Amino acid sequence: MISTKKVIIDAKNLSVAFKSNQNKDDYKSHVIDFFEGKKHKKGKRDKLFWPLKNISFQGYQGEILGIVGANGSGKTTLCQVLTGILAPDKGKLSIDGRVTALFAHGIGRNVKLSGRENVYLNGLMLGIEREKIDEFINDIHEFSGLGDFFDQPMKKYSSGMRARLGFSVSAHLEPEILILDEALNTGDQAFSRKASQKMKELVSKAKMVIVVTHSHRFARANCDRVIWLDQGEVREIGEPDQVISEYEKTVPAPKRRVRKRLQLKSIDTKMRDNTAIEADNVGINFNLGRDNHWALKDVSFKINEGEVIGIIGRNGAGKSTLCKVMTNILAPDQGKIKVNGETTALLNYGTGFNRHLSGFDNVYLNGMLLGIPKAIVESNMQNIVEFSGLEKFMNRSIKYYSSGMRARLGFSIAAILQPDIFIIDEALSTGDMAFQQKASEKIQEMMEEAKAVVIVSHSMNFIKKVCTRAIWLDNGRIVMDGKSEYVVDQYLNRAKDDRAKTKQLN
Repeated sequence: MISTKKVIIDAKNLSVAFKSNQNKDDYKSHVIDFFEGKKHKKGKRDKLFWPLKNISFQGYQGEILGIVGANGSGKTTLCQVLTGILAPDKGKLSIDGRVTALFAHGIGRNVKLSGRENVYLNGLMLGIEREKIDEFINDIHEFSGLGDFFDQPMKKYSSGMRARLGFSVSAHLEPEILILDEALNTGDQAFSRKASQKMKELVSKAKMVIVVTHSHRFARANCDRVIWLDQGEVREIGEPDQVISEYEKTVPAPKRRVRKRLQLKSIDTKMRDNTAIEADNVGINFNLGRDNHWALKDVSFKINEGEVIGIIGRNGAGKSTLCKVMTNILAPDQGKIKVNGETTALLNYGTGFNRHLSGFDNVYLNGMLLGIPKAIVESNMQNIVEFSGLEKFMNRSIKYYSSGMRARLGFSIAAILQPDIFIIDEALSTGDMAFQQKASEKIQEMMEEAKAVVIVSHSMNFIKKVCTRAIWLDNGRIVMDGKSEYVVDQYLNRAKDDRAKTKQLN
């Protein structure tokens, strides 16, 4: 039994408090306040908000401990306390070992540096000597599967590639206690299986692993125990199947039946004759030292108004690069792309958040970035806040938000402000089941006003149910373009065949 093993983490009545009207701590915040005409009242008492309340648990030698719960339930805050980023305002915490944490899309990185340089940067930040990093650098490169991109600036990486590199660094530099906070949500299925096996190897050498995840399948398959957090409190701790089943009962579902899977509604739209986006032999070339790498090559497609398009493919297939082309962030090196309308892109974890600003201020900031008049943003503010479900958090700095909370706010801003063409690149990968349900329904509503919606996701169930059509990319080229259900099935069959071939080779 796990309980007979050595206690590695002992948390007793941990509580963390934030002030609801916390002073913003950078000059941009004060500049925006000036233009908004805001004045801070002196002597006004700040209300205390408790994102964690009386958290007690023990972590044991050799276990993989999962943490689940809705966005805003306190998962990321708890991880920040365990890593020493935040100090508890109440309670006691005892940890036997050195903690290595990987938050969301990787530990501290510089996007101008190459992947290799970031490995050394991250290792040094963790207090690991350069000689030790030299010993593992080739293993990290191979495990990440980044190939030539390993020596390219990380600004060229997709979210999945960043996640793979971050995990590879953390897992190979001999952590004693490894904490993964939503770190694998954008990884493809093949890498997730690889990471699962690596975690099991780690706990045989390290002391323990803690995993925060919205993937209940992942938690059931890999965790020894699970903690369910709800509104900053522990609802239940125990066997994964039992705890997750209880948690899933609280997720809103159709009245007739409660299923343990997301209740996605198929999008029912009428495709119109007008073209929203047309790509003609589009190519993007990255100069990788001596060689040229085509991140996109000969990509041609047409998206008509009324369509919901899913873009699928493994990490590094070119999905994020294609999104950047459609939003004019990147210009094609070959071919042409024509976009008939204003595009609103929700890339990764939101559209241009300033981590020092509050949720409210970031709504105004995003409105300005999208070219939307302040009056329109103000008239929609209540709807944005209500849809995000973040009413209690909007006065707090974004830096205190979890990745899931940022994703919810980013989606809510873009969706409520009614774009012509809405492009979502892995932005909902950290959303909980209830919010994904809500987002799916909102996308259907948007189709009455928007011209088209493009969604990048590793959730094949989401693509099958929500999208009218799917485009499968691999190595920067289109493998298949057609009905979403058929394309997804073919993609999954190919992945299954590849796994079988790998097993035979091994």
